[in-house]
Amino acid sequence: MMTRYLFIEALLPMLVAFVISTVITKKLIPFLIKKKIGQYEREEEYEAHLKKAGTPTMGGVGFISAVILVSVFYIPKFPNIVPILIATAGFAIIGCIDDSKKLFKKQSEGMKPLEKTIGQIVIAVGVIAYLKLVMGYDTKIKVPFLDGEYKLGIFYYILVFIMILGTVNGSNLNDGIDGLAGSVTSVIATFLTIASFIYKAGISPITAAWLGGLLGFLLFNAHPAKIFMGDTGALALGGFVASSALVLKQPLIVILIAFAYLVETVSVMMQVTYFKLTHGKRIFKMTPIHLSFEIDGWSETRIVMLFTVVTVITCFIALAAL
Repeated sequence: MMTRYLFIEALLPMLVAFVISTVITKKLIPFLIKKKIGQYEREEEYEAHLKKAGTPTMGGVGFISAVILVSVFYIPKFPNIVPILIATAGFAIIGCIDDSKKLFKKQSEGMKPLEKTIGQIVIAVGVIAYLKLVMGYDTKIKVPFLDGEYKLGIFYYILVFIMILGTVNGSNLNDGIDGLAGSVTSVIATFLTIASFIYKAGISPITAAWLGGLLGFLLFNAHPAKIFMGDTGALALGGFVASSALVLKQPLIVILIAFAYLVETVSVMMQVTYFKLTHGKRIFKMTPIHLSFEIDGWSETRIVMLFTVVTVITCFIALAAL
């Protein structure tokens, strides 16, 4: 009986999403090339990345379509996946607008920071409102390594907003070299699927679909990448991770499972702050931090391996913390 549930709730959506993602992504590559929808790199970008200009982007459409197509069939029996779908689609739309502006302007700058932030806040409010008004969630959360639930009151909303926006922007920063964001988030999706079974949270179909969709995309995004996910995919990754943690009532677990996102974000914050305080000095050679490793001579494959292994370790720690 357990094997049957495992197949229906996890293995089947993962396999179907993998096939759909693979097929769509494969079809997208020649289409995007024909339409000249390619990556734009800034002149000040790390030199090794300038050669990637023109590589098809917005490939996130492939795995996001796979996740949505698979998940909608599970909504009647697994209604808890709805807020994750809202976050997935909502942040993907913001990313798509950002990518489209970059392509229209033929430059690396898309939406203005304020526009993007407002869009992210709107989606975050939508997810939180659904959890409270439709699913009946209150301000209680589970805390890693501790038993029981803790009611935070108004501080819950402050924590959740910081967590959502931090995770979304962290996943965006993590998407900097071939296969990095997809590999890291595949591990996170695996953890979330296991956690769903542990808590009987009813979100395993969509977390497993995310895993399958990302694996299908990685067939074409691993180094040397034939396609990039763009902000369309990168923002959706963070939305998926953050909303899944909220449904599990474990917003703090993101610190562990998305440690790679956190490191990327903190490195940028430290660099910018130090740069301003010292009038031009830097802590790192370049940020996000994975670029510093690349400047030091690390291959993209080795950097992806490092971040993926670290994520595997932190996800194991997170499992112990549940």
